[in-house]
Amino acid sequence: MGETAPYKEYLAGLIAGVATVVIGHPFDTVKVKLQKYNTEAHGIKYRNGLHCTAKILQTEGVKGLYRGATSSFVGVAFESSILFGVYSQTKQSLQLRLQGGVDSDVPMPRVIIPSAAYGGAIISFVLCPSELLKCRMQVQGTGSSLPSSRRYTGPLDCALHTMKNDGVSGIFRGGLTTLLRESIGNAVFFSVYEYVRYYMHLQLKSSLSDNSNLLDMGIGIMSGGLGGVAFWSAVLPLDVAKTIIQTAPDKSSTRNPFRVLDSEGWN
Repeated sequence: MGETAPYKEYLAGLIAGVATVVIGHPFDTVKVKLQKYNTEAHGIKYRNGLHCTAKILQTEGVKGLYRGATSSFVGVAFESSILFGVYSQTKQSLQLRLQGGVDSDVPMPRVIIPSAAYGGAIISFVLCPSELLKCRMQVQGTGSSLPSSRRYTGPLDCALHTMKNDGVSGIFRGGLTTLLRESIGNAVFFSVYEYVRYYMHLQLKSSLSDNSNLLDMGIGIMSGGLGGVAFWSAVLPLDVAKTIIQTAPDKSSTRNPFRVLDSEGWN
């Protein structure tokens, strides 16, 4: 697609991150509650996502769906900005090096996969603390057995209590699982995204020259949507393990995601 100014990729990622939280946080709240409470230890608390959503709305209202959103806005906005910026710059650098200084639009797995995995590994250090705070805020609402006196009043209170009880390293609980999820997931996401976008452009651009901006938007939405489905299909078990690790009340409990999945019947 040619080189673009680096700041544009970071800015686009920042805007995309904010939009992701606004639209996606209620779905994420439901996902986290299902992952936390529908386990062998807790039994089946919610029949499905719709039942969980109804329970939240009934007891907490719409604000219950946005519990923990503050840390998400900070974490996801910066995460998305860094991810797209690092991925774009790394991809351009690798592409030019492998092709002898010649830029090309054709997707190459040996460029896409390491660039996306590298970007994913970097953002995991931003995501881990913000997601730990988000998850702990989310699970203390509907379905929580914690007395109100022991619940966090906000993300800052959650962060201070976590560091007081577990030390500074406590806010990075689940860091390895987050790194695995983001590295693998983003390698899958960008591979699907780049190939779908490339082949859709080949098929549609030649026949539909008008409304090119609208067409680009449609291709971007389709490519990103399919990439997102591929991302979660590949790493959902790791995400379940991360939620359980980060919300475990016992700080001595295992942080090995594969042991967690084995104990939850994912073997």
